[in-house]
Amino acid sequence: MDSQTLTYIFVGISFAIYIGIAIWSRAGSTKEFYVAGGGVSPLANGMATAADWMSAASFISMAGIISFMGYDGSVFLMGWTGGFVLLALLLAPYLRKFGKFTVPDFIGDRYYSKVARSVAVICALLVSFTYIAGQMRGVGVVFSRFLEVEIETGVIIGMIIVLFYAVLGGMKGITYTQVAQYCVLIFAFLVPAIFISFQVTGNPIPMFGMGDTLASQPDTYMLDKLDGLSQELGFSAYTEGSKDIIDVFAITLALMVGTAGLPHVIVRFFTVKKVKDARKSAGYALLFIGILYITAPAVASFGKLNMLETVNEKDYVDMPEWFTTWEDLGLLAWTDKDQDGKIKYLGKAKEGGNALTGIPAFQEKGRGENGERVVMNPSDNKNELYVDQDIMVLANPEIANLPNWVIALVAAGCLAAALSTAAGLLLVISSSVSHDLIKKMVYPKITDKGELIAARLSSVAAVVVAGYFGINPPGFVAAVVALAFGLAAASFFPAIILGIFYKRMNKEGAIAGMVVGISLMIFYMMKFKFDFFGGGTAEDWWFGISPEGFGSVAMLVNFTVSIAISKFTPAPPQDVQEMVENVRIPSGAGEASGH
Repeated sequence: MDSQTLTYIFVGISFAIYIGIAIWSRAGSTKEFYVAGGGVSPLANGMATAADWMSAASFISMAGIISFMGYDGSVFLMGWTGGFVLLALLLAPYLRKFGKFTVPDFIGDRYYSKVARSVAVICALLVSFTYIAGQMRGVGVVFSRFLEVEIETGVIIGMIIVLFYAVLGGMKGITYTQVAQYCVLIFAFLVPAIFISFQVTGNPIPMFGMGDTLASQPDTYMLDKLDGLSQELGFSAYTEGSKDIIDVFAITLALMVGTAGLPHVIVRFFTVKKVKDARKSAGYALLFIGILYITAPAVASFGKLNMLETVNEKDYVDMPEWFTTWEDLGLLAWTDKDQDGKIKYLGKAKEGGNALTGIPAFQEKGRGENGERVVMNPSDNKNELYVDQDIMVLANPEIANLPNWVIALVAAGCLAAALSTAAGLLLVISSSVSHDLIKKMVYPKITDKGELIAARLSSVAAVVVAGYFGINPPGFVAAVVALAFGLAAASFFPAIILGIFYKRMNKEGAIAGMVVGISLMIFYMMKFKFDFFGGGTAEDWWFGISPEGFGSVAMLVNFTVSIAISKFTPAPPQDVQEMVENVRIPSGAGEASGH
């Protein structure tokens, strides 16, 4: 059976399962809609958190970025896993003890201020919309390739599916849907990795195969071969980093604290029964996430090696079908600069060892004499091949000539990853509007039924906006998502940490810190990522820190402003300080220990 038919079958079955679960677990109250009734088991919550977390950025784009950045791509692995350690130790148990529905709920009550709640709602919306833009982009890429529709059409299909079970089931439906989605996505990620590892090295365990010798050259280690190929082609060695240490540290820190401040991840710890369950959930989530994350470097390495050996110095007319398929979709291009009919993947060693251009250069200009797709802004070096980083995981099975059912499985897994996170983000957006804005500020007398209707209408509006960003993406999936982490680090993390561990922290300090932190991050992001405010190059970065890592600087500024202002303004009311003491060191009830 051909891959197209199998893809329709696999994706159709998985979608039927998701929709069936949504109907079975539909929410009947606001508590079920926001926190699944507060009765989810730690194992199910850990699995759902992992699916919520492992978005299109993790499934599609992380391995793609590591393929082209090499060693420097490890910042994503360290930052995105390390953040769950922070969550488990510093946030999850205390936020569960607090027992609210949302992050703005915690901010509003802890800092006894509607202004603080409003700022938190704005921050939650900014973070969530930035994050969801990457997910919808991933959905569009998958649908465009495997279902042979335009990217725009793919995004619209994804919008309809995720809207159905997010609006119908709320957090209750999303939780159990995400359990199924985790099973699909992890199986889809591991199966081709095992196939390719065995094919390349004879070792079926990908993370061990990456460090093993080649099956075709028993005296040569796979990574040594990749290093040699990269250097021969003019790039830095695959296993050597080229980023400044300060930028590596800043990006890793921003991703860690951004993880601990992401509203759609934090809200998952409100869905369990006890504080002890929140700790267990974080542990399970880290375990389930780790399975994919320790496999991703192997997938990246095998994919890069296979691509180089398949296309470099080969005649364009001899390219396999997968090459022209991705070329026709506008996600891969070759410009024959020396008019010899051969593809040359060459370039100067740049930051991350990557001489590829970004999405703006992928706008089609026309076809060359050999039938190749020509790009508008070819690089000024000898590189002739332009690859969208987001296709590496999706194209990997095709490059390695794996069975058609594996290709179809990867498509289903990618959609599971993107849709699971998109659903979680939609819930954050809808709850921020319906619960934190309408219920808590605009119309406190709204009924439970009215609030539920408002939440569902907010989801509809949110998915329309998310779809627009999916059709008009601002960058690669992982790059966009990394900016969302910076926004979360700059805004929420200091306010939550200080709210739990510093009784003297008051509303004036928290509000000022959040406003200054997120404003600084937005300014830096717009200036150096999107060329606003005069633009700038890497040489102009402040302290040598990239936009993806600047969230750590903005976070430190937030901490400084918050603490300084709180010192010169009145202390919080006594009842707030007692509430903080109770949340931090629960007494009497035994809930803190889970007994």
